[in-house]
Amino acid sequence: MLLAESLPHIDWDELYGRLREMGAPYAKVFSDVRFLPNSHEALQAGEYALEHGRFEHFNEAVFRAYFTDLQDIGSREVLAGLAGQCGLDAGDLGRALDENRYGARLREATGMARASGINSAPTFIIDNRYAVVGMQPEGRFRQLLRTITGSRA
Repeated sequence: MLLAESLPHIDWDELYGRLREMGAPYAKVFSDVRFLPNSHEALQAGEYALEHGRFEHFNEAVFRAYFTDLQDIGSREVLAGLAGQCGLDAGDLGRALDENRYGARLREATGMARASGINSAPTFIIDNRYAVVGMQPEGRFRQLLRTITGSRA
């Protein structure tokens, strides 16, 4: 699905300009992503990586594949390649996806998020009381952390 069709109110050129600016100090490179893949299997693959102790590495690889390299992270081929690069067994991952092994876990997490009023990504929950929704400037996070720290002093 094209992002412009899914979210027509967003100025994508402006958004990616801000993302590039915000990501540069952290060596995060953002290309002009214009499609929204079906990420269900990528999320399941993330659960697989978590279970096998490679989540951080796999998560970074998926991020780079989608946002920098413009790969379709909804593709099994792409996921298998990323898994292999991260030291995961691509064949075993394929079997896990065939079995929908992590589907119930994802449904449960989605249900819990919706029950908590979370309906967009990213949403950051801090101290189980504060939510930061969407792409926010670093200053917003710092402000919230100061508020949290001040409320405990």
